[in-house]
Amino acid sequence: MAPKRQSTSSDDSSSKKRKVITMEVKYDVIKRSEKGETNTEIGRSLGLSRTTVVTIVKDKERILKHVKDAAPMKSTVINEKQRSQSIVEMEKLLMIWLEDQNQRRVPVSLSVIQEKARALHEAVVKKFGEGSAGGEFSASRGWFNRFKARANLHNVKLQGEAASADSEAAESFPGGLAEIIKDGGYTADQVFNVDETGLFWKRIPNRTYLSKEEKSAPGHKAGKERLTLLFGSNASGDLKLKPLLVYLAENPRAFKGIFKSQLPVIWKSNKKAWVTLMVFEDWFNDHFVPAVERYLTSKGLPFKALLVLDNAPGHPSNLSDMHPNVKVVYLPPNTTSLIQPMDQGVIANFKAYYLRRTIRFALRAIEANKELTLKQFWKGYNIADAVKNIASAWDEVKTTTLNGAWRKLCPQFVHSFEGFDQAEDVETVTRKIVGLSKRLKLDLEPDDVTELLASHGEELSAEDLLELEQQMIEEEEAAPEPKPRSLTVKGLSEGFTHLERALASFEAEDPNVARFDKIKRGIMDLVTFYKETLKEKQTKRSVQSRLDTFFHKSPVPPPPTPSPGKEF
Repeated sequence: MAPKRQSTSSDDSSSKKRKVITMEVKYDVIKRSEKGETNTEIGRSLGLSRTTVVTIVKDKERILKHVKDAAPMKSTVINEKQRSQSIVEMEKLLMIWLEDQNQRRVPVSLSVIQEKARALHEAVVKKFGEGSAGGEFSASRGWFNRFKARANLHNVKLQGEAASADSEAAESFPGGLAEIIKDGGYTADQVFNVDETGLFWKRIPNRTYLSKEEKSAPGHKAGKERLTLLFGSNASGDLKLKPLLVYLAENPRAFKGIFKSQLPVIWKSNKKAWVTLMVFEDWFNDHFVPAVERYLTSKGLPFKALLVLDNAPGHPSNLSDMHPNVKVVYLPPNTTSLIQPMDQGVIANFKAYYLRRTIRFALRAIEANKELTLKQFWKGYNIADAVKNIASAWDEVKTTTLNGAWRKLCPQFVHSFEGFDQAEDVETVTRKIVGLSKRLKLDLEPDDVTELLASHGEELSAEDLLELEQQMIEEEEAAPEPKPRSLTVKGLSEGFTHLERALASFEAEDPNVARFDKIKRGIMDLVTFYKETLKEKQTKRSVQSRLDTFFHKSPVPPPPTPSPGKEF
């Protein structure tokens, strides 16, 4: 009988040797898990299988005890006490900054990292006091090498100098893409592009009194609250994909009782609000593919699609293998700003529309409640409000904008759209935002709006990183999964009472009876679902009431018991 295990002494079996995982690596796995990374993400980062990561995490208590009881280790990952508080805090912020640069496809050099480290260290010492410094920090090469080992920087692209946009590649790529489109027989309806963008959803122009007050106030500043959005459409502009939104918390308090699956965005979460590989894969398989299939079927087109992507860290390199009907083509590095459709005015228009929507939202609230101040409104403006404005702003992006954005990449698909409403450019929307701001007494100028719109894509400053870290801490304390809302007889009845009063007010003001009747019928048709739900619930309540009455009514008294000796 052959032995169950071959000898590992031969050279032929050297590749099958069991991989030794050091205590430093196990400790790193546990720390990453505690920070919210999934087992799969940890495995990919450290070159471990998911099952290995699961085993290490399950053995957390024993590993931490071993680390605590062990003699001082050579690795500075374990013994962080050897480093000052300011260094530990600075490195946390530096890692966030590096990952953010990576997400934004911005290459960094050693000198840039050292400069950023010094700036962050200075900001941290200023925040925590000189006692946290523990000596002078020079961001030496030796420090960087140790930091690189601690932070596992193999995913961050380090270059001698920052790469600029590659205009030569941008000019040659469309020709090659045109050949792929021709060979595959793709139409404009079947070619798609998506791209991510950051959004500081509660940021206001720097010159407003609210912004100045935020800067001088201690604690968390609302203007730093960030999320990531993924937008996309096909080349014809005929299918506008539902936005993907990635936030810091899974269950924000503002969503109490709300089904996140019914939001006008696809809701995902992680502690840094980034589109990770897992988030993108989930979006691709569970949302993009089904949406494209439904759309193409409705138009009588075969289910085949071409998805054009850039080389963002969150975009898996094996997407073409995930579905036989979807081919994925990647743009050359450093060409996003030059030829990627979503970056040719689409995202810029959305951000302008979002700002206009938000200001209108504030204006309506204040005009409806004369006692409400802008400061009070802004304090109460939450992520649920932002989601509504994000969806509305995305709805405003017109077909002409979505189609015209392909002019540089696929000019053969772009047409004039004669007879269609022309899209507003950012300058036009900016002027309207300035006009609205006057009614809120914000007194903005076009340059203030332009500066704000551009700030969503800027590099995170030391102050931004400190505020972002504070927000992460706060969001970790988010409310647990809330109980969903439900439609009740009382709530529906009150809603219809308010609706009838509102319609009566319009009827009393409108001299055109036919017009009012048409509008009323239209409104009542829109609330048919609520009418039928109320009727159904009232019927169930009536039936239940009768059943309760029947089963709980006073029983018929039994006949009297005859007295002893008495005959009947």
